[in-house]
Formats: sequence, structure tokens, C-alpha cells
Amino acid sequence: MGHDHGPKASGGTVSAAYRKRLAITISVTGVVLVVQLIGALLSNSLALLSDSLHMFVDTSGVALALVAVTVAQREPTPERTWGLYRVEILAALVNAMMLGGIGAFIAYQAVQRIGDPPEVKTGPLLAAALLGLAANLVGLFLLRGGKDHSLNMRGAYLEVLGDTMGSVAALGTGVIIATTGWTLADPIASLVIVAMILPRAYLLLRDTLHVLLEATPKDLDLGALRERLLAEPDITEVHDLHAWTVTSGMPALTAHLTVTDAVIREGRIGPVLDRVGAIVGGDFDVRHSTIQLEPAGHRGHEYAAHE
Repeated sequence: MGHDHGPKASGGTVSAAYRKRLAITISVTGVVLVVQLIGALLSNSLALLSDSLHMFVDTSGVALALVAVTVAQREPTPERTWGLYRVEILAALVNAMMLGGIGAFIAYQAVQRIGDPPEVKTGPLLAAALLGLAANLVGLFLLRGGKDHSLNMRGAYLEVLGDTMGSVAALGTGVIIATTGWTLADPIASLVIVAMILPRAYLLLRDTLHVLLEATPKDLDLGALRERLLAEPDITEVHDLHAWTVTSGMPALTAHLTVTDAVIREGRIGPVLDRVGAIVGGDFDVRHSTIQLEPAGHRGHEYAAHE
């Protein structure tokens, strides 16, 4: 005996609402990326090259996010009953890995330059850094609304945020070198960019693995839910209680509930399921749940029992 609530009525994920904004962000950052790479080659600035490579990762990451959002809209099939919602989480995982990789590369190059910092041409550096900063501010404005609702959108937003900081660091480097001639500022600024990249990569990786390992959603207290269900007079036991996240904003839950004999005898299964659905979906905000009601003694006949 079960009770099932399907995915959101809209049929989409949180990120779908930001598809157009993702596309605009890709267009803007893609054009500026080319300009920054040219500026990095002309200026011989590692800080600007770091910012350019970071922007390349950003653009690739936002493109991945857009592809993931589009693919996730496909309808479920008998072979993929959840559809392709997890593609969004996989895109966030790839974003985290790219951030970590580019951070390690920049750190290596910066350390190599600290001993013998080369000459840096500040004209191309300042022009490209200013353009990059402007483009990143546009991207932040477009993506800011989705960062708290989707790991995929959060990954895209964090990449653009980090690149904005990178543009500020590159711009500051250009100003320092132009006014003081202190070329060591270039590799130091690159290490500052690394210090901004790696923590964000770690946090995003941690959160995506939390979902992929099907851990209990962070904002769901299963202990409190169990107590709330057991407070119902018709429910005597709760077991096989599991919760996970399909994709950002879509938690799911299964549970076996032992009910009194009176519920079975009097045919009150429907009302009990309605109350359970109100608790799980209303009080704990899990809109997709599968609940099995069992009479006393049924647990011993299950194929497998878990706690």
C-alpha cells in the first residue's frame, strides 16, 4: 500500500527558469574570454592569464550548466524513471573538478615566476582586466537569483563570482606595476586568485558528492520526522525510512509504517495516508514520497529489512 507524489507540477528543475540567462552569460563571457587571452599574451601577465583561464573554466562551466538544464527537461522513461535530473548534479561535479584543476595549474605557474618575475606590459593588462570585470558583473547580475536554489546554478554563479574577483586582482596588479614597477605583484596576484578558487571548488565538490552518495538532504531532520510520524495514534512503528536528493530542490523519501489492526479492519488506509502525506510534504517539504503501510507482523515477511 503506497502513496506517491510526483515531481513538481512544472515538470522542470529550478535551473530551467534561468536557461536564457545562462545563454546570455555564455555569450558575454565567451567574447571577453578571447579578448582577455589576447591581452594576456600581449602583456605577458600571469595574473591576466590566470583570470583568462579561470574565465575559460567559467564559460565551459556555464555551458555545461545550460546543457544540463536542457537535458534535465526530458521526460522520464521506463529505463530512466527519474529522467535525467541528475545530469545537473554531474555538471556541478565537473565544474568543481575544473575549478580545482585550474587552481593547481595557476599555483604552479605562479611559484615558477616568483623567483624571476618577467616584464609585464600594463596597457593591455589594464584594458583586458577592465573588460573582464564588466562582463563578469553582468554575469553575476543575471545569475544571482538562482544560486540559492540549485547546485547547478550555484556552480555557475560561483565560477562567475570567482572570476570577478580574479578580474579585480588582475586590475590591481596592472595598477601596481604601472605605478611602482613592482613586477612581483603579478605572480602574487595569481596566488591570490588561486586562494579564491580552491575553497569554492572544495565546497562545490563536497555538496555534489553529498547528493551523488544519496545522503540525507541537509535541511531534512529524519529523527524529527520519525518522531512526528510516531506521534500519530494509528502508527506504531517506522522503519526503512530513507531520504535523498534527486537534484537540487527535489528531495525524495520512502518509508514503511506499521499501523494498528483497526486501520486495516476499518478501511482507514486512505485517511492515514493523507495525514502522512501532509506531514511529509507539508511540514517537512518533501513533495515526492513513497509510503508503505503495513499491519503488525508484516515486517517479518519482507524480502529485506533495513533500519
